[in-house]
Amino acid sequence: MSNDVATALVAWGNAWLTGHVGLDEAVDAVEKAAGPQILGGEPAEVTLRRGLGDLRVAGMSAFRLALPAPGDPLGLTGPPDLNRAAIEAGAAVVVQLGERELRERAMGLVPSEDRRGSSYVGVRWTTWGAAPGLPDVPSLADADRQLTLAMRDATEALLTVDGVSGVPPEITDALADLRDPHRGDHPLAPGYPPRAHRLAALAGRLSLVVDLARRLDDHGLTADQMFRRGEALRLLDRAVRRALVAACNSAFDPVP
Repeated sequence: MSNDVATALVAWGNAWLTGHVGLDEAVDAVEKAAGPQILGGEPAEVTLRRGLGDLRVAGMSAFRLALPAPGDPLGLTGPPDLNRAAIEAGAAVVVQLGERELRERAMGLVPSEDRRGSSYVGVRWTTWGAAPGLPDVPSLADADRQLTLAMRDATEALLTVDGVSGVPPEITDALADLRDPHRGDHPLAPGYPPRAHRLAALAGRLSLVVDLARRLDDHGLTADQMFRRGEALRLLDRAVRRALVAACNSAFDPVP
């Protein structure tokens, strides 16, 4: 959930900031992905629509995606309390306040499930102070190359490891989908470059492969085979996260 909702907020938030959609359209798209959302906490929580409008007045100029994991604070620049909260959630959004060139101030938004009563389920974005400056994340081109290599290695590990009694059809179908040029996945929003759309769509499908493969039974595998499969999935997950971050954060890249 955290990954999807953070990706949606960054993609549609940047589409709004670059003038490709209005605020209402952006918020509607984000809430379609994960339900109603609020920003802040007691006693000052506001709707996502109101919160984004207030941040725009305060000088908000960009959204950036962070998809950290233990030992890999991808997309984050600190401080430690934000990093810890984001790693625990698996995702965060860094809001840049002020001119992008100056990067004077920043704020971190970390998502969590918001349950109220027996039927209300939404998302609460908790605000944190964030260190200004750009994180060390790959470019679109580098992320694309890394994902292609990781995809090749993971596919080989999943389909050719000796002793596997059979790969579940869900995984073989997902792998087959990667070769379908007519798939219409569009995880990003208007205004992003075509390469970013393609990379984000591929990363989204590979994320499903990772989730499914991690549920495979290790019965019948040697220790070496388990290690090779686990390492391939670890590297694929790392490449998927980098691809999504690079794609979502490319809204303000220079047009080649």
